[in-house]
Amino acid sequence: MAKPFLSIFARWPAPGTAKTRLIPAYGPAGATAVYTKLLGHTIAVARASEVPFELRVTGAAPDRFRAHFGEDLCVTEQGEGDLGAKLCRVPAPAIVIGSDCPGLTAGTLCAAAQALESAPVVIGPASDGGYYLLGYRAQADYAFTGMEWSTASVCAETIRRFVAQGIHPVLLPELSDIDTAEDLQHWPEFLP
Repeated sequence: MAKPFLSIFARWPAPGTAKTRLIPAYGPAGATAVYTKLLGHTIAVARASEVPFELRVTGAAPDRFRAHFGEDLCVTEQGEGDLGAKLCRVPAPAIVIGSDCPGLTAGTLCAAAQALESAPVVIGPASDGGYYLLGYRAQADYAFTGMEWSTASVCAETIRRFVAQGIHPVLLPELSDIDTAEDLQHWPEFLP
């Protein structure tokens, strides 16, 4: 089996568009600073894991991401549509992650890649009911299409969809992502 390719979903860190739920506490510039640190952390973790990876981006041209985060980066545009449509464009075998999980480690990414050597799906549940990581060996468009995103039931619904296909995902440890000022209290190194 081919080794999975890691796709990091990222948004250009522009004031007013990145981590908007942090704006009431930190303002547009502060929220952008937090997101920039989180994205930098995610890229560093991916590099350390040695799992081949790319950035799947929106909000700016790929060259702008490379100029800011590393000229050696493989950068692909996410394309149009909702998150489900964008995820459907990622070819299997794949591991997909966001860029706002401060507890993500190189070991976590390596564990996900290793799990896919014998399991068809691996999921890293997030404490808010979503997931911070999803890995799959075969295309899994049914897990993304028609999903109600940004709800507390995304992970449970995703698992339900896999189980309906006869697939029982391997679960990684639960981690938290940064969505609110309260979430950030546990990660002072990411403060603006």
